[in-house]
Amino acid sequence: MSLPLKISAHEEMIGTKRGFSLARREEITGWLFITPMLIGFIVFSFGPILASLIISFTDWDLLQAPKFVGFVNFAKLFKDDYFIQCMSNTLYFVITMVPIILVVAMTLAIILNQNIRGKAFFRSVFYFPSVVSTVAISMVWLWVFSPSDNGLLNTILHKIGVMNTPDWLGNIATVKPSLVLMRTWQSAGYYMVIFLAGLQTISPELYEVADIDGASKWEKLIHITIPLLSPVTFFVTIMLMLAAFNIFEAIYVMTEGGPGGATNTIMYYIYHNGFRLYQMGYASALAWVLFLILVVLTIIQFKLRKEESQ
Repeated sequence: MSLPLKISAHEEMIGTKRGFSLARREEITGWLFITPMLIGFIVFSFGPILASLIISFTDWDLLQAPKFVGFVNFAKLFKDDYFIQCMSNTLYFVITMVPIILVVAMTLAIILNQNIRGKAFFRSVFYFPSVVSTVAISMVWLWVFSPSDNGLLNTILHKIGVMNTPDWLGNIATVKPSLVLMRTWQSAGYYMVIFLAGLQTISPELYEVADIDGASKWEKLIHITIPLLSPVTFFVTIMLMLAAFNIFEAIYVMTEGGPGGATNTIMYYIYHNGFRLYQMGYASALAWVLFLILVVLTIIQFKLRKEESQ
C-alpha cells in the first residue's frame, strides 16, 4: 500500500518542478520582451532626469567643466523677478485654458454623441488638429493673427466694418487670449474623444428611466451625464493642467515670450536659460521646481477626488 503513495509523491514533486520550470521560463520570456523598453527608458528618460538633478546643483555653461554650487541655483529663484513673471503667465494659461478646453471638449462630445447626421465626419474634423504638429499649427495661426491686411482675422473684421483692428500677438492685452484660442482649437478635439469614450460607458437605461420620470434634457445632463463623467473629467483636468504648465512650442514660434514678457512662461524661461544664456545649472533647477509644483498639484487633486468619492 505504501508504493502507490511513494509514486504519487514522486510524481507530484516532478510536476512541481515542471511547473516551477515553466513559470521560470515565462518570467524570463517576459523580461526579455520588456528589456528593450527598460533600456530605452533608462538611457533616454531616467538617465537624463538624474543628470538634470545633478546639474541643478552646479554652475555649468556647456563650455567649461561644471562647478558644484549647492543650492545656489534654487535660492536664486526667489530673487529672480523674471521667474515670478513666468510663473504668473503660466498660471494665467492654467486658469484659463483648463476650464475653457474642458467645457468645449465636453460640449462637443455630448453633441456628437447624439444621433445626428454626419457625426463621424464632425468627430474627425474636430479631432484632426490634435494630430498636427504644434509648430505647423502655430505657423498657420501666425497668419490668422497677422496685423497686416493679409491676416485672416483682421480681414474678416475689416469686412464687417471694424477699422481699428488690433495687433493680436503684439498687444499685451490680446496676446494671451489669442494663444488660449489657438490652444483650444488645437486641443479640444483630442479631449472630446476621451469624453466620447466616457459617454459610451453610461447605460442608456438611465436616460430611459429619466424620460419616464419626465426629466428634461437639462436635468438629464446635470443629474446623469456630468456626474457619471466625473472620472473622465478628473483625468482630463489633470492632463490639461500638465499641458498648460508645459506650453512651449506655440510660445517659441508665435511670440518668443513677448510682447514685454507677457507670454514668457516657465517652460520658455527654462529653454531661454539653458540654450540661449547657457546657464544649464539654473535651467535644470527651474525644471525641477516645475516638476515639484506639478507633483504637488497632482497629489492635491487626487486627495480632493478621493474625498469627493467617499
